[in-house]
Amino acid sequence: MSSAGSPAPPCSRSWSISEDSLRRYVHFASESCIQELLSASDSDRGSGGDDGGWKVQGVENGVEISRRRSGSLHTFRSRWLLRSLSPQQFITVANAIDAAKQWDSDLVEARYIKDLEDNLSIIRLRFGDNSKPLFRNREFIVYERRETMEDGTLVVAVASLPKEIAAGLHPKQSNAIRGLLLQSGWVVEKLEDDSCVVTYVVQLDPAGWLPKCFVNRLNTKLVMIIENLRKLAQASPTHHAQT
Repeated sequence: MSSAGSPAPPCSRSWSISEDSLRRYVHFASESCIQELLSASDSDRGSGGDDGGWKVQGVENGVEISRRRSGSLHTFRSRWLLRSLSPQQFITVANAIDAAKQWDSDLVEARYIKDLEDNLSIIRLRFGDNSKPLFRNREFIVYERRETMEDGTLVVAVASLPKEIAAGLHPKQSNAIRGLLLQSGWVVEKLEDDSCVVTYVVQLDPAGWLPKCFVNRLNTKLVMIIENLRKLAQASPTHHAQT
């Protein structure tokens, strides 16, 4: 019998799901995420900075940072014009694992659990005891979907699986907190001069005992990974070969 005040956590439940059902679910969920990302990349252009509920917070090192209220946890967006960097060069580092390395250098594990299709994967990210507060002793089970739109715009959508499905794919470790990446991803739009506009969106619920105001404040720092990813892209052999 469990002691009083120590009920089993709801996320201990797990759902057994076939690969075909998992693929259908992730397609549906990721399609919604992709549309949200495309909407975020299109809003507020020349409209006073408040279209779609987005409010510009400021510009840091050339990166425009905006915020939109989404319940108690805000959604954050960063946008940057990257000159002399093609969408293909940037997209090589715009993935869940490279982004996690930029979020926190104390990433303990980052691996692909399952490839559902060529452009659709399930990934586990685990952070250690020395990580930053948003990630300390936390793990995330996320999908990653990469799509090229008809106009050539590249989209990468990354978000957590529901806890029950995630638990069925990979049981949670007893000492880890399973956080939720509610939505995140990149939209990379090609410009005529071999440059691109990159939009990054993130909404993260780290779970555990962190004040929402603290989480929202640190979320604003997450969107600045776009700068570090640019450096990775420019340092890649592909970039040097084309320049």
